[in-house]
Amino acid sequence: MDSEDGRRVLDPAQDGAALKALTHPLRLTLLGLLRQHGPATASELAARTGESSASTSYHLRVLAKYAFVTEAEHRDSRERRWKSVHDITSWSNEAMRRSPGGSTILNVLHRRQIEHLQRSLDRHEADLESGRLGQEWQEPSGVSDSMPRLTPESLAELWEALQAKTDELIARDAGDPRAEQVVLFTAGLPLAPDPVAGQGRADASVGPDATDGGAPGAPAAGDAS
Repeated sequence: MDSEDGRRVLDPAQDGAALKALTHPLRLTLLGLLRQHGPATASELAARTGESSASTSYHLRVLAKYAFVTEAEHRDSRERRWKSVHDITSWSNEAMRRSPGGSTILNVLHRRQIEHLQRSLDRHEADLESGRLGQEWQEPSGVSDSMPRLTPESLAELWEALQAKTDELIARDAGDPRAEQVVLFTAGLPLAPDPVAGQGRADASVGPDATDGGAPGAPAAGDAS
């Protein structure tokens, strides 16, 4: 299912094969590179990933089979360029866990996102150290690991508020030459009480708070940007 805001919403009951295709790490990497940098050839993506052109070409064809990518306008007849069809892929977590094998797929996708976070953190730190990013980015960037106590309704409301504010700021900064690409990650992971450790009350942050960062999502839904 497609939507007008550049988001593709997958139905686990109908799109199980497409979701499974996304669990391959190189396919997610290729899709992310196309979304981040725009159209590219298999050879260009091979150079970015350190893979062979044959490998990237194969996985691009798999992504095209499930309508994640499509052919882009070619510069000449000798090259085949690819582009992402959507900006974001999302799904219902509830529907995913009800579907056969859905929990396994969801767990793999979550771990792929954590790997993306680690790569993004490494690049962010290197960009600051090398001067590719100006010092004005030091203060607003960061990662938060606060642990508030919320109801399911409040957590859903928080997702909606984050999405609305993100959309507002994207529109506001669209024409500003100072704007840079920002990798946003958000995790809302309720934890059941831990009977061994004081009924699991976690009222304090695990670590020092920084500016909140996260991937805009929807309530009760997952996203792969």
